[in-house]
Amino acid sequence: MKVTIIYDNEAYQKDLTADWGFSCLVEVHGRKILFDTGAKGDILLANMEKLSIDPLAIDTIFISHSHWDHTGGLAALLDLKPMRVFIPQSCPTPEGAAEVIRVRKPGRLDDDNKKIFSSGELDSIEQALAVKIAQGLVVIVGCSHPGVRNILHSLAPFGKPFALIGGLHGFSDYQAISNLAVICPAHCTQHASKIQSRYPEKYIPGGVGKVITF
Repeated sequence: MKVTIIYDNEAYQKDLTADWGFSCLVEVHGRKILFDTGAKGDILLANMEKLSIDPLAIDTIFISHSHWDHTGGLAALLDLKPMRVFIPQSCPTPEGAAEVIRVRKPGRLDDDNKKIFSSGELDSIEQALAVKIAQGLVVIVGCSHPGVRNILHSLAPFGKPFALIGGLHGFSDYQAISNLAVICPAHCTQHASKIQSRYPEKYIPGGVGKVITF
């Protein structure tokens, strides 16, 4: 499994553009899933080009929630190629998609792959993506508005959470992540330094251009 951060508040690679928002490419089980699309399509596509990521090779877009800093680049991608888009139940319907799938309950993303899951829409706002690998579940989040503990609990039926990547907003329930092996806070995480100080052996820095492999 390979996760490449394409859009984030900070740049891990200094030749890439940082901006408020989040997006990452998840390559696993023969799939290329774009998780969220950042705030601006031109920045998203420019970072993709520098990272040698072909947007036409993406097969699925997964939107965590409808906030502008996670959906702003969606139209630019759909202009290039109509794709299948998974959105939370409450999210406005994007124009130009090949197929729009609204997600309400936890479950498999589709019947073709039994190792990729959604948390379902939590607190009527946000869903998280989870991928099952040998070590457990790799959980990818946009902002974690419903709370990290709630997200991990909703995904527990599909496996033991192993890694957490993405925006954790004002998260400070540090005990909730004590059993994870990998933590990569990104985007809106307010207390990343405290997470790092508590769990230095688990912590991975984020930023545009960061590549995480499992």
